[in-house]
Amino acid sequence: MADSLNEMVQKLQNFISESNSIVFFGGAGVSTESGIPDFRSVDGLYNQKWKYPPEQIISHSFFMENPEEFYRFYREKLLISGIQPNKAHLKLAELEQAGKLSAIITQNIDGLHQAAGSKNVFELHGSTLRNYCTKCHAFYDAKFIVESAKSEDTLPHCTKCGGLVKPDVVLYEEGLDQHIIDGAIKALQAADMLIIGGTSLVVYPAAGLIHYFKGNHIVLINKSTTSSDGMADLVIHNSIGKVLSQIHA
Repeated sequence: MADSLNEMVQKLQNFISESNSIVFFGGAGVSTESGIPDFRSVDGLYNQKWKYPPEQIISHSFFMENPEEFYRFYREKLLISGIQPNKAHLKLAELEQAGKLSAIITQNIDGLHQAAGSKNVFELHGSTLRNYCTKCHAFYDAKFIVESAKSEDTLPHCTKCGGLVKPDVVLYEEGLDQHIIDGAIKALQAADMLIIGGTSLVVYPAAGLIHYFKGNHIVLINKSTTSSDGMADLVIHNSIGKVLSQIHA
């Protein structure tokens, strides 16, 4: 007979209580509960109709060749205002403050972990909150990208050199930041527990990082099954916010 949710949450609590260096590896499912759409779910971005496939739009070559269409999509679908951290983000920040959680490795680009109070966050795919001039590398915040839509050509141009400003987001065809990867690997290798949440573990090379973990317990929390369910000591197919909100540090 399968364990009830309460029994699985208790197992998770026991693992956390006996662990001292937990790493959380998360994906889009962590932020969907804050109202940010998942890319690959039935209601996700990849199933909505645009002039071009979303995967093509958020590629490096498309950004370079058709920045107007890129920014039209980017502003509407990826720059989402008024979003707040949910129960999962807040609980993870609480676990870090209690000295239990050593790092968060996220595939998300929304900055919600930091907004919740988490400090040691490795953003594998960058952040919509940071933007840089492609020529002089001057920094611009997300508000600048939004406001630039009101300009004559609707594109964000650097106020210092006139170069096109690009989000600090890893687009398709671009490599991950090696410094971020190295930090994530180091955290995983030092961890005694790994919690994987809200990710289908299909995006590589990010998903491959979990194999660097050699600690005691792997817990996987995701609404649907993943190809990695078999490697976990505990699998909970449920809302990550619902599960983590029942945990105490």
